[in-house]
Order: sequence, then C-alpha cells, then structure tokens
Amino acid sequence: MTIEHLQPPGDDLPTCLVLRSPVQTHEPEHVVLADADEVATFVVQKRCDEHLTGRWLLQEALALWGIDATLVSVERTKHRAPYLAYIAGVWKNTPLPSISLCHSGGWAYVAIAEPEWCVGLDGEPSDRGIQPNAFSMMAKGAELEFLLAHPSCAIEAWVSKEAIQKSLGLGMHLNPRKIEIPIGVERSYLSIEKSKIQLVKWAHKEASMAIAFTAGIRAVPTPEDALLEATRKAMTESEWGVGCKTTRGNA
Repeated sequence: MTIEHLQPPGDDLPTCLVLRSPVQTHEPEHVVLADADEVATFVVQKRCDEHLTGRWLLQEALALWGIDATLVSVERTKHRAPYLAYIAGVWKNTPLPSISLCHSGGWAYVAIAEPEWCVGLDGEPSDRGIQPNAFSMMAKGAELEFLLAHPSCAIEAWVSKEAIQKSLGLGMHLNPRKIEIPIGVERSYLSIEKSKIQLVKWAHKEASMAIAFTAGIRAVPTPEDALLEATRKAMTESEWGVGCKTTRGNA
C-alpha cells in the first residue's frame, strides 16, 4: 500500500516522522493497534476505514521508529488525546514517542515525535472551503476581520489551530478563538495556556499541513510504571555490593 513521507520544513525541529496513506478497507485482525470496541461503534463504513487505516499507518510508522506495535496500545487522556502505552505484562518503561493522527480528503495522516515533545498534526485539502459564517467560531478580533477579508486563508488558520489543540492534548476543549495564527508565516512560536509551542506550516501536494510541538510528556503513568520506578529508586538509594564479605577468624 502507498505510504508517503512528509517533510515539515526546518532543520532544527524535534525529531519526528510524518506519514500519510490513502484511506482503504483493512481487516481489523490485521491491524494490531485497532480498538475493537471503537470499531464496533462505527455505523458508516467510511469512518471504519478511516480508523483502521490510521491505526495501520501508525503501526507502520512505529516499525520505522524501531518499536514493535504488538507491545503497545493506543490510549486516550480525559480529553481523548491519544498516546502510546505498553500493554499489561510487558514491564517496560522506556519512554514512548508522542503521536498524532488525523484523516481528511481520503488520506490518513500520522505523526510521531521524540518522547520529550507532544506533537499535533493536521492536514486538509488546500482547496477545501470554509463558510464565512463559521469564521466567528474559530477567530475573533483582528484575526476574524482578516479572515473575512481573505477567506482563502481560512484553511491555513484552521489546520494550524487544530495542530496546536492536539499538541496541547486539549482538542476542542481549547477554544480555537483563543489561538491567533500568523498567516503566511511558515514557522512561528506561540505561548498558549502557559505552554510554549512551535508551529510549522507547509504544503504537500494538494494538502495544507500544520504540525505543532509542545515540550512535555502526555502519557499517563500505569501501575507497572509506578512499580518499576519504585524499584529503580530503591536500587539507587540502597547500597549494593558484589560477591560476599568474609571475615576470617582464627582459621
């Protein structure tokens, strides 16, 4: 199946991997990262195909990253932000990369970033129109006035806001009107919700793309993580010797 590598512009970005693949029908048993409970809720085949293609693409990306997808699962925070976790019984606490998934225009997209960064990715067809009556739901003040005067820039603003919402792990729990995007600027740095964000925008063929990075780790510690950390701490705080100590008596 076709997999395209996308390259965000910039040589000093956090280490990341961005892929996309056409949405296709996949058998759930061939997608180890598929959520069977979630798949069972899909009534429309298109939504099922988007989910399974995204999870299949994620496991392909993990293989390129050097991670065995059978050892991890995709979990969600209380705001439904996805993150990777080791499955029960693996007993590993090596930091896992941050992930972001999306789908649009018949494509599934996946981004993976080094563990010290939370990544957010969004992509939409560049010619996708956004109705002007929706602008007030995504922008305010001077930004809203600019979009009303330049409606063709709305898609750039939208994918950027989506990427930032995902990188912060908040999704639509963060009102997009609180995010002001520098239009026409390829790379920018923003401060939102006390977080520093790197935002990069670019075009890939017919798609308008945006990726955002926020310093931090999204994963929620598991009981296994807590036990491994407690064991590590105990080992570093205790005095450990090698061999045995023998006291010679009057031999």
